Amino acid sequence: MSQPAVEVHDLEMRYGPTTAVDGLSLTVAPGQVTAILGPNGAGKTTTIETCEGFRRPHGGSVRVLGLDPIADARELRPQVGVMLQSGGAWSGVRADEMLRHMASLHAHPLDVGALVARLGLGSCGRTPYRRLSGGQQQRLSLAMAVIGRPRLLFLDEPTAGLDPQARRATWNLIDEMQSDGVTTVLTTHFMDEAEVLSDQVHIVDSGKVIASGSPAELSQSGAKNTVRFTARPGLDVDALMLALPHDTKVDETQPGHYVIAGDVDPELLATLTAWCAGQGVLAESVLVERQTLEDRFLELTGKALR
Repeated sequence: MSQPAVEVHDLEMRYGPTTAVDGLSLTVAPGQVTAILGPNGAGKTTTIETCEGFRRPHGGSVRVLGLDPIADARELRPQVGVMLQSGGAWSGVRADEMLRHMASLHAHPLDVGALVARLGLGSCGRTPYRRLSGGQQQRLSLAMAVIGRPRLLFLDEPTAGLDPQARRATWNLIDEMQSDGVTTVLTTHFMDEAEVLSDQVHIVDSGKVIASGSPAELSQSGAKNTVRFTARPGLDVDALMLALPHDTKVDETQPGHYVIAGDVDPELLATLTAWCAGQGVLAESVLVERQTLEDRFLELTGKALR
């Protein structure tokens, strides 16, 4: 079994009397895209910054590519790309100068011109960093993180402030880097981004990991799915609940509109249609609604991601 790209065990981080990370543990498999999700203040960024070597743990341990992020920083630095939530470039430096400087620090960097074109930075190459728009700064920060062909990439909110085209270009770049064997750890406030990009998701709240799994596994592991259908008003919903094969709840949300919440499977659907047929009722517009990753997140944390 291959060594985890990142291994965090019982991490504790405090700011004065405030505990930001409280015994957090997680692993990141090599070659995968792993998302760390959580409401504001959950401890995501502090955890990422500790893995990047910017903060020393107050408790627990962190290993990155099998090394200590602080003690082995010199060895790790060429292998890890970091995109900070903000900053990372000198305020007066021009965008192309900054990127070429970063490329000069690596033995086998990506082609600067191709990366500039890929991320739509060509029009702002001579613009000082402080005068770039928020979206342009984000794209430059991403380019700086990937220019050195890292084995491991940390991305903190990589598409915040980007327009849809730039966001899609970022997704494509992350996908291509994964195809080249790069491991990516990202935080994001966009659930669709986590669902599209991630192989593994860790949901963090109050400084702890409260759930882990693939987007599909997390979506299917929580609240029950629903079936919506229409029929004549006034069906005997109590009798229907008794007929259904699982622990389900049936409500008539408005006349002729029904919702079944439960463990939805073929047996439940077959029983529903058979019961309706026995009542001389035609069930119409039968729709199965699956729980999403966002539904599961809200169920676990009670908070919206934004």
